[in-house]
Amino acid sequence: MKGGIQALKISQVSLILIGSVCTTVLVLAWTKTPFLEAFIQSPSRILPLDLDEAGPGEIFKGHNISAQTRTEQVESFASSGRIELKGEGENIDNSKSTNEEEKPGSVIKSWGSDEPSEGNDKSLQLETVVKNSSASESSVRTEENGTLSSVNKNKESHPSVPEGTESEELSGGKNKSKESKIVPENSPSLESFVKAEQTENLSATIGNKGCNYAKGKWVIDDNRPLYSGFGCKQWLSSMWACRLTQRMDFEYEKLRWQPQDCKMQDFAPRKFLQRMQDKTLAFIGDSLGRQQFQSLMCMVTGGKERADVQDVGREYGLVKARRAIRPDGWAYRFPITNTTILYYWSASLCDLEPIEGSNPVNFAMHLDRPPAFLQRYLHKFDVLVLNTGHHWNRGKINANRWVMYVNGIPNSNRKTSDIGGAKNLTIHSIVKWVDAQLPLFPGLKAFLRTLSPRHFFNGEWNTGGTCDNPTPLSGGKEVLKDDSIDFVAAHAVRGTNVKLLDITALSELRDEGHISRYSIKATPGVQDCLHWCLPGIPDAWNKILFAQI
Repeated sequence: MKGGIQALKISQVSLILIGSVCTTVLVLAWTKTPFLEAFIQSPSRILPLDLDEAGPGEIFKGHNISAQTRTEQVESFASSGRIELKGEGENIDNSKSTNEEEKPGSVIKSWGSDEPSEGNDKSLQLETVVKNSSASESSVRTEENGTLSSVNKNKESHPSVPEGTESEELSGGKNKSKESKIVPENSPSLESFVKAEQTENLSATIGNKGCNYAKGKWVIDDNRPLYSGFGCKQWLSSMWACRLTQRMDFEYEKLRWQPQDCKMQDFAPRKFLQRMQDKTLAFIGDSLGRQQFQSLMCMVTGGKERADVQDVGREYGLVKARRAIRPDGWAYRFPITNTTILYYWSASLCDLEPIEGSNPVNFAMHLDRPPAFLQRYLHKFDVLVLNTGHHWNRGKINANRWVMYVNGIPNSNRKTSDIGGAKNLTIHSIVKWVDAQLPLFPGLKAFLRTLSPRHFFNGEWNTGGTCDNPTPLSGGKEVLKDDSIDFVAAHAVRGTNVKLLDITALSELRDEGHISRYSIKATPGVQDCLHWCLPGIPDAWNKILFAQI
């Protein structure tokens, strides 16, 4: 009996000790890790119920994150362990992202610099894939508005992430907040999301490389023109503003050029300034180049007065000389993005200098030497657009008292002494020179714009030629040829890194878009079947240029 009682006491003591140990373990576990929270979640930590209903790429999309919240995210990421994102074949460790943490509104550096799609004008996006490990108790915390709060204890390497896009929202000179899309890997939409992103990126890349912007057709677009012909007086010469003349038909303003091989992104002023941030675009050429310059200024400003745009012509020596009608060019800067657009008049793309410095009457026209302005300021340009053509006739060369020079001496070569040969030599020479400069300026993109066609019917400009057809596309609306019809320009850029801005064939279809017989003063005279009404055909040239830069 005594032995039984003693055994019972020992059992009770053992049970008490075991209970004490278990209680101690539970208390310590509770103070260190509140594991019951994994089972009892507060409403603010419950994921949205419509995750399964969201389509690919829609989860947590559209929630703006303030700078303060984004800073908290960085601290949360840092405190929750190492977060690895793989992109472009390399792992990005959160412990190494010191620079990103120091910048306001920067969480994790996004890869890629592709421009945003037309329907997505949001600011810098971060696309991450959060992998939930079955071996660890990790959770994604979200606020009631869907804002990411933290990612806990996930030290595994994450799979590759689709490349994000970088852009800056331009609104009143301020950058908008970033937008984060968090897609849990175990979500049923992840696979389709990744495939859709990769397919879209691949299609865009192939489309851009294979697109022939000069091949296509003119289509009616009620969203045209991009600016008012009654406005844009700050940038547009009145002689080219056909809305200010007696002209009554304006159907030519309603047409848009649509390439056949690809869908060309429409022009948007904000996107243009975004793309050209801290950059300079220079047009160098004749009066048609000046029209393209004025067209672009009207497109970027929407044809509205802009007091904030700065005249920076003095930085490029573009000031009106004494007794001159106008300066040799203009340069304007948009301070919101530090974007500069300029034009310099060089009708022949040759270097011109007085034969006798003390008596500047006759000028040496160096066929094999680029304009001095281009030589001097090329290092400041990021996009260069060259053009020449209609000043290559004997009458204008003689009137300007230009004397052709090659190798620093008067030209004596019969092959290059005629107008066609001289023009050919000049175009090839300047393209070759620019191409040789491109390695010195890796960010520079250079274009040679093809010839803008004339449409004189029943004579020339000085023999009664006219272009008073008011009906758009009466001669056709489509370009089917793959090759440019400006053979000289196309041959000059072949084998170089200078691109062809091919506008000849598509402009050939638009004889109704010229100034014609209309003018401000309503006086009869010579018809202008060379220059274009603005808004008009040069807007399409700039849209193609926008697509290529």
